[in-house]
Amino acid sequence: MKNEMSRRQFLGFAGSAAAVLGLGLVGCGGSAGSGSSASGDAAEVYFLQFKPEVDKEWKEIAKAYKKEKGVEVKIVTAASNTYEEKLKSEMSKSSAPTLFQVNGPTGLKNWKDYCADLSDTKLRGELIDDSLALQSDGKDLGIDWVQESYGIIYNKELLEKAGYKAEDINSFDKLKACADDIQARKDELGVDGAFTSAGMDDSSSWRYTTHLANLPLYYEFEKEHNQEDDEIKGEYLDNFKQIFDLYITDSTCDPSQLASKTGDDATNEFATGKAVFYQNGSWAYADLTKAGMTDDQLGMLPIYIGVDGEENQGLCSGGENYWCVSSQASEDAQKATEDFMYWCVTSDTATSIIADKMGLTAPFKSAKETPTSSRSRPLLWPRTARRPLLGTSFTSPLRSGRRTSSRLSSLMLPTTPSGTASRTPSWMAGRPRRLLPSKQLLPKLSD
Repeated sequence: MKNEMSRRQFLGFAGSAAAVLGLGLVGCGGSAGSGSSASGDAAEVYFLQFKPEVDKEWKEIAKAYKKEKGVEVKIVTAASNTYEEKLKSEMSKSSAPTLFQVNGPTGLKNWKDYCADLSDTKLRGELIDDSLALQSDGKDLGIDWVQESYGIIYNKELLEKAGYKAEDINSFDKLKACADDIQARKDELGVDGAFTSAGMDDSSSWRYTTHLANLPLYYEFEKEHNQEDDEIKGEYLDNFKQIFDLYITDSTCDPSQLASKTGDDATNEFATGKAVFYQNGSWAYADLTKAGMTDDQLGMLPIYIGVDGEENQGLCSGGENYWCVSSQASEDAQKATEDFMYWCVTSDTATSIIADKMGLTAPFKSAKETPTSSRSRPLLWPRTARRPLLGTSFTSPLRSGRRTSSRLSSLMLPTTPSGTASRTPSWMAGRPRRLLPSKQLLPKLSD
């Protein structure tokens, strides 16, 4: 292997053809689904959203809005991994979406001419952090409506049954020792393996070709303090290999079966107690709870790859779900859409559905907490990291207050938050010294 490799060479190594879509558009594919609507085509507000796993919940929100405000909201959900194609198709129609989503600067380049300026809207004023607004030419064209995190989801009951506690696992060596032991005792513990299958089917492989590939990039960028370098040296590729090898050797299936294993296979293995660990993100909450799992069974660890200081690392976290209002819609439709968005992030009805049923964190000031809710602890914590890290979200400030370049804003990495979000599920709360939201840095393939 050469000492240095270009961005394309690294992405080729990682197999990250889907990396343009990053965490949100690829990672949140969830279960397969098809376009569906909550009301007729004459709806004044039309939201085209890309999370099949929360289609039901968005329809519930639309129904509640109709009941409270008397305004019809049409919800259409694109099938998994088809959002861009669906958006292009719908935007060509006379009854086009008034509300759609982009994944960040990369997606905005394709759609900025269709995005209304949200700078002076009430919704914009509700953001907990200015960096969560997606800008172009000094205008706020997108608003990050949800902060998501990913790591290694674990089954608390099975981990304890094996004799381990999550707080004792704070490095790759400790994770490997635990996983190796579980794999060796799988019959005794009643599981098929320590980790769910690391399937190479398109519905699963993005977890490794984009999400896992973030970690070696982050640590190299952090070490070199140069996020603008065109060359990637690959200093942490061996770390990438060793964690992925662990997923393969301590798995529910033989390595020869991985080519055909799917994302649904991994979800089912974890939900049915066949595996203790499952690399995925907060978007998996809806599918896992629908399958019968509870908050008491669920927790999430950072992904440890064996680097110095990783005991202080947090979950990979940030935003890649930006709401955009169509500038092609009538002024009345734009206003109606902005009113709907504002209601979604300020009303107790909508924020409760987003947090308690979708299992997601809305980064807005008025996203009310329910005092009796078990999900009232914050996911994002004040700056308490032991070492300086990058800021939150796509266009967040770096440690010196600078803003990241758009060409480095396509993946989510461990970082320090600058604010606190409300209404976060309890299964993602806790261990604040390592619970650190992230910055996305994977270069897009067109660079």
